Amino acid sequence: MLVACSSSAEKTVETIPATTATVVLICDPPELLDCAGADLTNANLTNANLSGANLFKANLTNADLTRANLARANLTGANLTGANLTDAQLYDAILYDANLTDANLTDANLTTADLTGANLTGANLTGANLNYTNLNYANLTRAKLTSTFQEQFPYTSDDGVDMDGANLTGADLTGANLPYINLPGANLSGANLSGAILYGADLYYANLTGANLTGTNLGGAILEGANLSYADLTGANLTGASLVRATLTGVTMPDGTMPDKMEP
Repeated sequence: MLVACSSSAEKTVETIPATTATVVLICDPPELLDCAGADLTNANLTNANLSGANLFKANLTNADLTRANLARANLTGANLTGANLTDAQLYDAILYDANLTDANLTDANLTTADLTGANLTGANLTGANLNYTNLNYANLTRAKLTSTFQEQFPYTSDDGVDMDGANLTGADLTGANLPYINLPGANLSGANLSGAILYGADLYYANLTGANLTGTNLGGAILEGANLSYADLTGANLTGASLVRATLTGVTMPDGTMPDKMEP
């Protein structure tokens, strides 16, 4: 069954039998739209106004949500595998535990969105706005986060993107502009952070084994206890960064030297 509401805010919610020709009813106001658990596989929702809609555990596999307005929408546990969310508005959306494997979020607005525990394996977030976004414990394995940014420049870690304990194994953050990002305990092994601006980042006990940090701005970053084994920091800015108890086995420092291979 596909659940949708009437186009009139004063009418009761309607239940519409799902068929191959089913059309999603968009409400006025759209926050009355109730598609919890609905099967919207391959649906064409380009430019749809779904702001505030209830899409709890909806199946949006391979759906086209290009330029869709999903601000404040409830997408908790929703399946968005392979969905196209290019230029989508996800301001303040709830995507807790959502599945966004291989989703396209290019240039999406994720300001204050909650993606705690979401699966973004292989997702494309190129140019996405991560202003105050919550990605704590999200799985971003092999995700593409090139040129991601924060619309409002943060001045403390309280304003940075939250990625506590996130899995960014093999992720691409080339040229990302995310100062004061919070990544304590995150796994960034094999990640590419070349040219990224991570000034003031919290990487406390993060795993950066084999990471590419060439030309990365890590000025004032917290790298206490971080594992930088075999990471490449050539040309990186470490001014004011804390490396207390960091593991530096096989690391290449900003000047190209390798401390563990230097003469005692």
